[in-house]
Amino acid sequence: MKKILTGKTFVAFFSIFYSFVSAQTLVKGIVQNDKKEEIKGAQILVEENGLKTITDIHGKYEITIPNGIYKFIVTTPEQDKISEIIPINNEIQKIVNFTIKTYTIEDVVVTGTRLKPRILLESPTPVDIIDIKRIAENGAQVSVNQILNYVAPSFTSTTQSLGGGTDMIDPISLRGLTPDQVLVLVNGKRRYNSALLNVNGTFGKGTVGTDLNSIPVSSIDRIEILRDAAAAQYGNDAVAGVINIILKNSIKKLSATITAGEYISKNEAQGKTSKDGETVQVSLNYGIPLHVKGRGYINFSATFDRRNPTNRGGIYQGSIYPDYSSGITIDKTDQFLESTHTNRRNYSLIIGQSEAINGQFAYNASLPLNHNTELYSFGIFGYRNSIASQFYRYPNSENNVKSIYPQGFRPQAEVSIYDRSATVGVKGTFLSWKMEISNTFGQNIFNNKAKNTLNASLGEKSPTTFQGGKLQFTQNVVNVDMSKKFNWLSELGLAWGGEYRYEKYQIIAGEEASYANYAMGREIVNDDGSISIIPDSKGNIPIKFGPDGKLPVPGGAQGNTGFSPQNATDSHRNSLAAYTDAEINFNQSFLIDLAGRYEYYNEVGSTVNGKIAFRYKFFKYFNVRGSGSTGFRAPSLQQQYYSSTGTSYVNGNMYEVGTFTNDSKIAQLLGIPKLKPEKSRSLSAGLSAKVGRFNFSLDGYFTRINNKIVYTDLFSGDPNGSPSEKEIYQILQQAGAQKARFFANAVDTETKGLDAVLSYSTNIGRGKLFMDLAGTISYTQQVGNIHTSNLLKDKKDIYFSNSSKVYLENVIPNHKFNISLTYTIQKWNLFLRNNYFGGVTEPSNTISNQQYYNPRWITDASLTYKLTNFLKLTVGATNLFNCYPEKITKKANSNQGQFVYSRYVSQFGFNGRYVFTRLNFNL
Repeated sequence: MKKILTGKTFVAFFSIFYSFVSAQTLVKGIVQNDKKEEIKGAQILVEENGLKTITDIHGKYEITIPNGIYKFIVTTPEQDKISEIIPINNEIQKIVNFTIKTYTIEDVVVTGTRLKPRILLESPTPVDIIDIKRIAENGAQVSVNQILNYVAPSFTSTTQSLGGGTDMIDPISLRGLTPDQVLVLVNGKRRYNSALLNVNGTFGKGTVGTDLNSIPVSSIDRIEILRDAAAAQYGNDAVAGVINIILKNSIKKLSATITAGEYISKNEAQGKTSKDGETVQVSLNYGIPLHVKGRGYINFSATFDRRNPTNRGGIYQGSIYPDYSSGITIDKTDQFLESTHTNRRNYSLIIGQSEAINGQFAYNASLPLNHNTELYSFGIFGYRNSIASQFYRYPNSENNVKSIYPQGFRPQAEVSIYDRSATVGVKGTFLSWKMEISNTFGQNIFNNKAKNTLNASLGEKSPTTFQGGKLQFTQNVVNVDMSKKFNWLSELGLAWGGEYRYEKYQIIAGEEASYANYAMGREIVNDDGSISIIPDSKGNIPIKFGPDGKLPVPGGAQGNTGFSPQNATDSHRNSLAAYTDAEINFNQSFLIDLAGRYEYYNEVGSTVNGKIAFRYKFFKYFNVRGSGSTGFRAPSLQQQYYSSTGTSYVNGNMYEVGTFTNDSKIAQLLGIPKLKPEKSRSLSAGLSAKVGRFNFSLDGYFTRINNKIVYTDLFSGDPNGSPSEKEIYQILQQAGAQKARFFANAVDTETKGLDAVLSYSTNIGRGKLFMDLAGTISYTQQVGNIHTSNLLKDKKDIYFSNSSKVYLENVIPNHKFNISLTYTIQKWNLFLRNNYFGGVTEPSNTISNQQYYNPRWITDASLTYKLTNFLKLTVGATNLFNCYPEKITKKANSNQGQFVYSRYVSQFGFNGRYVFTRLNFNL
């Protein structure tokens, strides 16, 4: 990894930074209630000069003022007030804490602003605040993806099945856009992407996103979701919005949780009540002070969980044992099953969640260095091991060696995922500006292993376990941020800064037997002019065939072929960014936010993007807001450098097929240009209001993305076809391939949608009722022409196929709504939630097979009892009424009866009812 700052520069800079003493006094402290609980969103007003600020999510505030005697007026969000006279006498820093007896907490957000925190109601852009503690206590979901999927309608994520590596890393969506359009932050710092590129048949095909499940829920204080385009503020990826995960910083509080559950569900796939998918999770959190005055802290979190697989597959109805011995194919499945004392279920697909073990650790720390300087650090480390079953290889097929597996075999893909990240930074004041410098490192490693399999081209010598290589993505980010508030108009806030980012993507080849085909040969010309075929795994002439004498024996590990040296890559890039933000409060009612950002990538050039947002307060609790912005997303290193090649048997013929990079010879010959950034334009408008105990927001949005990158289908030519077909065939021959696919800036898209959020709370009897209602309507569609090269202008249906269009537009719900009720009385807590998941469509290339699956309502419920002052017991269920998606009715989509529910689309999964129990310990 490259050095970011030289040692001399680093020492000189920080010498100036630490030695500076401001002429003004920094007044800071905490606002709390009489129970020592922090009050967020409280306003601190200095009466004499009109300076004001609000407390952050931890009840902290700070304000800089000159010498004098001032009246501080503190007002809570519910208008409880206190005032106090404070003298300021040539002090560098003064600690002033306030205690108010009665209050109601108002939500405060830090995402979407680089200056002071904002009251949620007054934000010029929509932000969701997810209270993880309350949700994690009540719901069955134990991972970040699933928690958000059930509480934030604009967010979508579902567990995949038979999706290759995507089984282990669930793709996410915000406002209907793809995973690579969502930026994830942890404590405001950019989180790294996964090393895995999704190239299988799932939502987000051809994209790479961030693995939210690598972050332990026990470490999270809250999650803020900025539902607005923010590339001009945060840079690459923030086209759909930003998810900011804020870690816990509590001290002297021990919390532990044990959750256990399983699926108890009668399903039509197997015609019986299933009990499977058992899950156990144990999590811990504890914080300790690091400073005698209690200003420093370090908070630790750890989580371990294990889940067993589920199976909702149907029974295979095809031929299990075709006999070729007589020269005529005869189906002898019945005789084979009888002789082996097995049945069709033994040879059917296992379709459901994969088996997984997960361990995670996180820390969050802060240490004051002097009166105005703080050193901080946080990090997250994780390990995950998952085993997923693949398609069955039948006994008398070219994929099997009968002496090793007499009854055939079901390959397994075992993936080990390693995550590591750490941030170190320092913040304080410099020349009366708030200043922060940080370095963030992150890495994801994806180890690939094949088990219970073989390489058929090796025959009886084949091993049954293979190391298939690994994927690795590394990122390092350096940030410098400056901000200051000025007493101009009502208030002016300015922020500026820079970012340097280094990214590295690696594909590391597996062992030779995991990818090689030893049943292929090459032609050589003998001295006498005759031709001989010599065994050579690097050739392309079949020399060994399966039992039918027609199908060549395939190479590589069945079910999980390894990466070859030709696929291996070690690619990296650098990017630089500079930004400026301005928040202008013209008066108490009118706020305008301005943002501009310049970014340069050494591979794809530079871009400048801007954003303007406003909020106008018509009444005290009624605001209108809107924003307009431009954005971009640079192609990921994975999209630029991922490649896979191999021999494939298609429609009776052997082909050399694969994914080729856009700088490859074949891409150049076909006229496919190098990838360029996606450009976007976004508009939004809405309102937020508070009427009595009701809080309400409604926001509409529009996003246009030009030159969106897609993963094409397979291109091929025809030596006997039209002139263009012949030319394509000849070009492919020059590249040593018969079929090829690429990543390409192929389409433009438009997304339109509407988000609504309503919350309410009231006292009922001796208890309190909380109600949350939220919904989203979102439509994404491809618009305009498909962008093809001149040579491939007749191949638009391959550039962007019918199935690719459905993956983009209709494989996740366009409508999602949820309503949740929580009633707390004495030692009891009752939780009830209903989620509505809109309909989805099967992504088949054949339009007549694009089945539509109708919407569904899912009900969750739980009951919590406080056993002691420090121990709670919760029992509950998700999908209480055992609802399943609509079954497949198009025979072509069922794979000989094995798919009862679609493997490609899923509104909420297809595992049925899940029941759980949980113990919460807090001391």
